[in-house]
Amino acid sequence: MTVTYLGVRHHGPGSARAVRAALAELDPDLILVEGPPEGDGALTHLGALTPPVALTAYAVDEPRDAAFWPFADFSPEWQALLYGRQHGIPTRFIDLPFGHDLALRRRATASAPDHGQDPNRAPAAPPISRPITRPAAMPAAMPAPMPGARPAVADDPLGWLAFAAGHDDPERFWEDLVEHRRLDGAGAVDVFAAVAESMAALRAGDADTADTDTDGTDTDGTADGRRNRELLREAHMRLEIRAAGTGAGAAHRIAVICGAWHVPALSGQTGRVTVTADRELLRGVRPVRTATTWVPWTHALLATDSGYGAGITSPGWYHHLWSAPGQVTARWVARVAALLRAADLPASTASAVETVRLAETLAAVRDRAVPGLTELTDAVLAGLCAGDPVPLRVVREQLVVGDVVGAVGPDIPAVPLAADVARAQKRLRLAPSPTERPLRLDLRRPLDRDRSALLHRLRLLDIDWGVPARTGSTGTFAEAWQLAWKPAFALTLVSAARYGATVEDAATSAVAGHIEAATDLAAVTELFEQVVLADLPTALAVVSAGLERRAAATGDVAHLMRALAPLARVRRYGDVRGTSPTLVLGLADSLMTRICAGLPPACVSLDDEAADAMTAAVDDADAAFRLVADPGHLDRWLVAVGVVAAQHGGNPLVAGRCTRLLSDAGRLDPTEVSTRLARALSAARGAPVDAARWLAGFLGQAGSVLARDPALLALVDNWLCGLDEAGFMLALAPLRRAFATFGGHERRMIGERVRAGLPRPAAAAPGAPGLSPTGPAAEEPTGAGIATAITPASAAPGVTGLPGGPPGGVGAGPGWDLDRVAVALPALTTLLGLTTAGPCLATAGKDDSDAR
Repeated sequence: MTVTYLGVRHHGPGSARAVRAALAELDPDLILVEGPPEGDGALTHLGALTPPVALTAYAVDEPRDAAFWPFADFSPEWQALLYGRQHGIPTRFIDLPFGHDLALRRRATASAPDHGQDPNRAPAAPPISRPITRPAAMPAAMPAPMPGARPAVADDPLGWLAFAAGHDDPERFWEDLVEHRRLDGAGAVDVFAAVAESMAALRAGDADTADTDTDGTDTDGTADGRRNRELLREAHMRLEIRAAGTGAGAAHRIAVICGAWHVPALSGQTGRVTVTADRELLRGVRPVRTATTWVPWTHALLATDSGYGAGITSPGWYHHLWSAPGQVTARWVARVAALLRAADLPASTASAVETVRLAETLAAVRDRAVPGLTELTDAVLAGLCAGDPVPLRVVREQLVVGDVVGAVGPDIPAVPLAADVARAQKRLRLAPSPTERPLRLDLRRPLDRDRSALLHRLRLLDIDWGVPARTGSTGTFAEAWQLAWKPAFALTLVSAARYGATVEDAATSAVAGHIEAATDLAAVTELFEQVVLADLPTALAVVSAGLERRAAATGDVAHLMRALAPLARVRRYGDVRGTSPTLVLGLADSLMTRICAGLPPACVSLDDEAADAMTAAVDDADAAFRLVADPGHLDRWLVAVGVVAAQHGGNPLVAGRCTRLLSDAGRLDPTEVSTRLARALSAARGAPVDAARWLAGFLGQAGSVLARDPALLALVDNWLCGLDEAGFMLALAPLRRAFATFGGHERRMIGERVRAGLPRPAAAAPGAPGLSPTGPAAEEPTGAGIATAITPASAAPGVTGLPGGPPGGVGAGPGWDLDRVAVALPALTTLLGLTTAGPCLATAGKDDSDAR
């Protein structure tokens, strides 16, 4: 029996090309590949796969316990599998079975001590997959090691080889040595022998040969845990190799394709290990039952940046090296130029030719046989990007990393739920793609309605293939989505298959579990709307019952008010999906009754943060009550709002908002509104922040009420001018936040109203001294704007244009108190968004631009 070990760098095009050449030279009768033995049955589907793809294994009892082994066209293992299939050579995986690995991890987790809330304990690694591939070097680039600061040999074997050869970049060292060489003829086996000898020298001097790419799946995260797991893996591979060469069907020429780091341990170069010792290591492990299948993968997921432990820095570049071995430089520059032209950037043919020449010159200057990615990037930056690094980001994303997506055939085994999703995607013409793209739906069309239902149902199964986006439309018939299919969704479908064999059945069953897991009413309410959007009438009845139970048990009126909005929409309009309003009539009536009874006590003793949330909830509820338009419910709602507006001990923001709602509903006449505003402002003279928050609540997000009513604007003007400097600074922040929500036209209207002159409050009304909007002087125009008017005798020298009179003369109105103007003017310019104001804000004869 002859065993030849081909130690590779995973996902290396040079290694892949050398593997094919070595297999052709060796002509083996058995090929053994580092990988999970559970995947042997899946190798029959190789012809139906288009790389990049990933072999996935998962626990039958918990599909989320899974692992992925990615393959690309340029992966040495993939080329070995293809070679075996094309030449009729038996091919098997020999790594530690995933079922054993998972059993060990579960046993370690169960036996681990409970560390409670120890803040010094590192978080446990999630049960995410380990890759089939094992990198020969971890970092993409490594600075020259310094004495006392070198990494362990097992952590960076290529770094040590590069350092010994006088190179400071292990990635470039390996590319020059292997990846850029055309090892597709005789001598490929000799290259693998040299690599094995180098690794043997490294391992012989390494006292702690830890695994180099655990990917977070070791039985524990310590160095000992990694070491133990590596010993188990290598023991199992040795047993499989021995078994392949013994017995009735023994192979005579065996080729083993594995990570270069493992070759010395498998071949005995680091010391012979007996069969008994290997079996003893694996004794007592009862494997977890697993299943395997193939899923599409992407080049982006092969990148190191994706978190893949055996990842490479430039999958797109490696794919280019594999697919264009004879014209690497010219074809790469041509692809870059085409990409730049597609982005409407200049990239002439002459510039492309010069870029190729520059890359070749750089390679010669840097003593490289052929230009590498570094030389090409530098040449593209100078020749095609004019020194601008911004276009290089597009080049990196689409070419260096790449956007290639693999595919699996329709005959690949899949759970019934996944098959139903695939049928729905084909029927609805929604091809899954990992590239994010927008989708706009018109729900009046049956096709788009079915698409929307599918996306919402998948979201109920925790498959966020589509993420809702803003439509920019006020209608209920439009939906916008951002679609991006992730390979991990294949496992989520396997996990969700326990709910049902179709998307509709699975989503309906999952809803019941979501209701039980919901911690508050808001979660159930959100679920209710999701069920409506997903068009699941059976689940809607279940959610309605759960919502009724939660509503009866909750005392949080804000949650009830937020829950009412989706119910009100369905009750009033139904929806474009045809949901029957009768399903929610009783539930909406129950919520409205509870809201009206619980609103007043819920608005007492609120802090500012709670008041902000309550105000938003009150607005939502008011819109919902008006949408339902039931006279009885609307009347009870306005009575409750009136109680909140008048009650003592409430938050001023909520009180101001409720006063505005009563005014808009016609429950308060303008005189009563002015009186309440005056009372709120005068009562808060000792607390200007409270007055400002009451005013902010009253104004809401619309300033038109001030622009339409000069009396209200004059009240605000008089109150603000009466503040001292400290009070003004306290009130400024909430007022500025309120005015910031006003539209530009509303600010202009207020500015023009101030410029035209305001009625000046005269005698005080009961409860609001000095701020009454009534009285014989209330209509006397002052034009003082934000300043309080005084007699003309106090006008400052040089100020000749007074409100109410012609430019340069004294009009009928009083003059300006410039000291008081100086206090209030910055506030008005800030609130109204004015840029220039001059010595006074409303001087007759000036155009609008002078007041802005």
